[in-house]
Amino acid sequence: MPAFAGAADININGMLGNKALVVIDGGKPRWISTGETTAEGIKLISISGQSAVVEFGGKRQTLTLGQNERLSGGAAASAGTQSVTLVAGQGGHFVTAGAINGVGVQFLVDTGASYVSFSSAEAKRLGISYLDGQKGASSTANGVTPAYRIKLDEVKVGTITLNNVDAMVLVGDNLPVILLGNSFLNRMDMKRDGEKMVLTKRF
Repeated sequence: MPAFAGAADININGMLGNKALVVIDGGKPRWISTGETTAEGIKLISISGQSAVVEFGGKRQTLTLGQNERLSGGAAASAGTQSVTLVAGQGGHFVTAGAINGVGVQFLVDTGASYVSFSSAEAKRLGISYLDGQKGASSTANGVTPAYRIKLDEVKVGTITLNNVDAMVLVGDNLPVILLGNSFLNRMDMKRDGEKMVLTKRF
C-alpha cells in the first residue's frame, strides 16, 4: 500500500511533553513528536491538555486522548467544506458547543464582541496563562474591567477549526458565558435564515 493513501485510522493512546503515542491503521503503538510526519502522511501539529491536532492530506483535525478517528485527505480538505448550522435558543440567542485548545466549552455568538471573550476564572479552567498577554481594559455593564489580549492556539465549533485566534480575558468572574466574537466570526461567511444561522469557514 503506498504512503499518503486517501484515508487512515488513527488513535491517540498517550501523550508526554511534545510527543503523542499513536496507533495508525491498527499497527504497533509508536511515539511521534510535534512537527513530525509519519510514513502514512500524518503530521502531529500540536499537543494541548488531553488533545492533539494532526494534519492529513492538508486537513487538520483535533483528537482527544483515546479517540479513534478516520482521517481523509483530498477534496475534503477544502476550507469551504467546513460549515456548521446553529439554531437559535431562548431569546433568539445562538448558543453552541465547541472547544478552546481542545477543552469543551459553550459559546454564545456575539457579533458585538470584537474578540472571543471569557473571564479569567474560565481561563484558569481552560489552563490558559492569560497574564502573559497584552494588558488593557474592557468596558462592560459593570464598568471598566482589566483585561488581557491573548492568542488561542485553536478554536473549534462543529467541524470548523481555526488556529491562532485573538481573544480577550476579562479579570474576574463577571462574564458568565464565553462570547464567540468577531476574531472568529470575521473568518466566516454568516448566513441567517429565521431561527437558523450557517457559518462557513472562509480562511
